[in-house]
Parts: sequence; C-alpha cells; structure tokens
Amino acid sequence: MKNVYIVDAVRTPTGRYNGGLASVRPDDLAAHTIRELLVRTPQLDPARIADVYLGNANGAGEENRNVGRMAALLAGLPTSVPGVTVNRLCASGLEAVIQAARAIAVGDASIAVAGGVESMTRAPYVLPKNDRPFPAGHAELHSTTLGWRMVNPGMPPQWTIPLGESAELIADKHTISRARQDEFALGSHRKAARAQAQGLFDAELTPVPVRQRKGDPRLFAADECVRPDASLEAMAKLKPSFRGGSEASGGGTVTAGNASPLNDGAAALLLADEEGLKATGREPLARVSATGVSAIDPDHFGLAPVEAVHRALAKAGRTFADLDVLELNEAFAAQVLGCVAEWPEFDPAILNPQGGAIALGHPLGASGARLAGTVAHQLARRGSGTGIATLCIGVGQGLALVLER
Repeated sequence: MKNVYIVDAVRTPTGRYNGGLASVRPDDLAAHTIRELLVRTPQLDPARIADVYLGNANGAGEENRNVGRMAALLAGLPTSVPGVTVNRLCASGLEAVIQAARAIAVGDASIAVAGGVESMTRAPYVLPKNDRPFPAGHAELHSTTLGWRMVNPGMPPQWTIPLGESAELIADKHTISRARQDEFALGSHRKAARAQAQGLFDAELTPVPVRQRKGDPRLFAADECVRPDASLEAMAKLKPSFRGGSEASGGGTVTAGNASPLNDGAAALLLADEEGLKATGREPLARVSATGVSAIDPDHFGLAPVEAVHRALAKAGRTFADLDVLELNEAFAAQVLGCVAEWPEFDPAILNPQGGAIALGHPLGASGARLAGTVAHQLARRGSGTGIATLCIGVGQGLALVLER
C-alpha cells in the first residue's frame, strides 16, 4: 500500500441560507475550489489528475448529472480527467476524500482531487410522479433542502423522525441540558470568531467572486454565520425547534442557536502518492493514516462517530492520548456533547479549536471535506501531530479519517 498525502486543501467561505452565495450554482462553487488548487500548484500538469471525487448530499437540483464531472469540466480540467459523485449524506465530502485516498493507496491513481459541495439555498422542490395518469387530487411538492422526504412506508417510523428530534433523544440519554447546549454553541462562535481574527482560516479559504446586476463581481471572502456578538442571553430567548413545552416537563432543548444552520459552500483537496507529490513540487500538509466507518440505529444517528473514531484510531495504532486535534462536525450541540460523553478518555480541550459547524456552517456535501482540510492545515501549522476529522450521518452512520504529520 502506498502512502497518501494531502498536498493542499481549499474551501469557499460558507454562506448562510439565502445569503452571500445564494446566486452561485453548486457546480460553479465546486469548480471554483478545483481551479484554486491548480492556481496554487502551478507545477502540476492537470492531465495527471487521475480522477475527481466529489461529495454531494442532494443531487436533485443544479448539481445533477454527476456534479463531480461537471465541476471538473467547468474548472477547465482536460476532458480526459474523469469525475464521480459520491453520497454519504453529511459525510459525502469526507467519503470522497477517503475514496480518493484509497484509490491512490492501492495504485489505481497517483494524483486525485476530492471534495464536496452543497447549495442548500438552491436545493429545489421535487414533484414525485403519480402512480396513475391524470390524477384528480392535489400533488405534493417536497423540499430537498434537508431531511427526510418521500419516505418508504416500510421504514419503521422511529427511524424517520426529524434530525432535531434525534438530537433531543441524545440529550435525553445523556441528560444534556439546554444551558449546556447553549454554552457549547456560544463557545463555537467565540472560537470561530477568534480564529477569523487571527487569520487561521486564511490558508484554506478561497474567496468567491459573486456576480452583481451592475458593476464588478463582489468578492465573498469570509464565513457568513460566525457571530462574534453571540450571547447566552440571546440564545436563551430562542424557542425549541422540535419539541414544545418546558425543559422541566420534558420539552425541547434543541434550538436554532445550538444547532448548525442551513448553508452553501464547497471544498476540495489535492491528494497524491510519493511520485505524484514530486509532480506537484509541493510539501504536503499531512498524510492519510486510517479511516473508520460505523452504523447504529437511525434515531440516534448523532452518536455514530463514537465507534467510527474508535475504529479509525485502532487501525492507525493510536489512542485519544496521541491526538492533537479532533474535528467533530457540529450538527447539533447535543450530538457533540453526547459523543464526548461516550469518550471518557478524550480531552475536550482539543475539540474543534477553531469553532465548528454551529458557527461556521454545515453545507452538507462539503462539510466532510472542509473538516479534513481544516485538520490538515492545523497539523501543517503545528509541524507535526495527529488529528481526526469525523461526522455523524443521517440514517445512522459515522465516518472518521485520521491524518498525521
């Protein structure tokens, strides 16, 4: 098996729902990140890229027709460079990175691009075809922005509850209060705001030119959902999103403030083996060490990273004590706190040091690639170390990637 290196990792700033990236197609967002990798690696002949792996969780709108291939073409790669789209819902971007790394490790490729993209703003409504022609009744449109739709009636109802209700179940299981969730969310915003102020995201960000009706394009250059002015007082005023009633009577604790928002964004990584690394003329950020995947009951999907991380660490021959950073996607504060509760040997001080998805956003198909890139850049700044990128996945899965330098 060959060593696999992350040569570089870039991402767009994350846009809020109907925000700064709302007018940009998802295939254009993905193409932008691929072009940026080429700009940063002028020595690389693009024709040497063996494949483009792109994660996407929706696939129902402008990212149809294999957005991996579409983005490669729009980015100006030679038509000889193929592209594929992979879907593991929220971990699609990380799955793309893992698939690219696996292809390189077994010798099927020497250089590959991997990443992910999602525009939740531009996710369309879909109208299912009717079982019979010319129905007399009304037809129902389904939003493809997030969550369950067109559910198979054979699926047990407890498995198809809203994602936020799953987070409530985790809060129930581990007795995670609304106050603890709000405090965690506030910490995410504060860490992200501090990282922005210190320029810690600069190496991974590629600003996006957004066309205007008149004049030159506007440069979208910073993550849009980070709130330096966030406060516990403001969070406490938000109503629970999934359960009514008071917390004391078993009511809701999950709110818009302690959950990740709806977002738009893309990320891309350049991966290579030893030979490919020479062709790039660059020093790598990190080396791919091991992966782990797991699955549990869908109604507790947020806890699936617990086992995925254990499996990845075991494959890498590492323990929690060896970690310098662990980036766990913040779908919900309750979900993150639930995972931490099931890792008694883990030091939370190394968790999401630059903030997480509650502050930075969660453009579904892109988030896994963003996390992998963020870990790689942190290890590069340190000069050495071990890190993990991991996500929970709707319908009950977890995925983890160990990187080392």
